[in-house]
Amino acid sequence: MDLSNLKPAKGTIKKPKRIGRGEGSGRGGTSTKGHKGSKSRSGYKRKFGYEGGQMPLARRVPKYGFKNPNRTEYIGVNLDALQNLAEKKGITEINPAVLYENGLIARKDIVKILGRGELKTKLEVTAHAFSSSAINAIEAQGGKTNKIK
Repeated sequence: MDLSNLKPAKGTIKKPKRIGRGEGSGRGGTSTKGHKGSKSRSGYKRKFGYEGGQMPLARRVPKYGFKNPNRTEYIGVNLDALQNLAEKKGITEINPAVLYENGLIARKDIVKILGRGELKTKLEVTAHAFSSSAINAIEAQGGKTNKIK
């Protein structure tokens, strides 16, 4: 046996129903759609979410919440990630470009340095925002924090 003569097992493939191909086919006339009504007409399409006249789910469930269109969405980078970078790559100056090159953020992300983890090396960190615990930890090691405007 090889790939050129593979076939499905006998009896597994059925021919599709050919509707609307004359009375002799047994499926002519109304073409299995019954008599009259919108569902028998060509071009019929049920509205999305239609529940047969019952109040649809989208209208039964109340509206809630608010998404501020002017919110700045920060990508958090923790101190343990910075420490890891400093140890493995020997980097002392960290900025968004360095974080992007090492796969921690996307190119246009706005970065906030967060205080989780422990910092053991002196680093000069440049980012869009810092948490107070991150600033304290960086400056405790003799490092500097620079904010991007």
